[in-house]
Amino acid sequence: MQDQFRDFVIRAWQPQDRQVAAEVIRSVLAEYGIGWEPDGADRDVYEVETVYLQVRGAFWVVEQQGQVVGTAAFYPVNRGVGTVEIRKMYLLPQVRGKGLGRWLLQRLEQEIAAQGFREVWIETASVLKEAVKLYESGGYLPATGIETERCDLIYSKVLQPEQ
Repeated sequence: MQDQFRDFVIRAWQPQDRQVAAEVIRSVLAEYGIGWEPDGADRDVYEVETVYLQVRGAFWVVEQQGQVVGTAAFYPVNRGVGTVEIRKMYLLPQVRGKGLGRWLLQRLEQEIAAQGFREVWIETASVLKEAVKLYESGGYLPATGIETERCDLIYSKVLQPEQ
């Protein structure tokens, strides 16, 4: 997968991205006072091949001028038939406010629908106010069943077949 939004290149994760993707995510979490959990909620960043790629999921990196400035991912979950969870959608501060997050969420939904999945779940923390606003304005509805300890909000959305 490779795509472009303005001067950003969105591409499939490669093994050489492991450390820099982890650093982007750790940095954004720290910005909001959320702890990095390499042995817990963030372990998947070090196990992209098995957690995402081997189970029909995807993990993307966002680059600007050759530098990784964001990540986004999804993988199937057992919350119903044809269901995925969007995870690890993080953008560094300097690239926010440019429409990239909205575009990225829509692009994830397109890819998810193209693979035959129909329902999307997202867990997040209320302190991530921009993300919460993005999900709510994107048609995600509050749900129940939070599984990640550091999250206090969960949303779901049923995708339309024509997406």
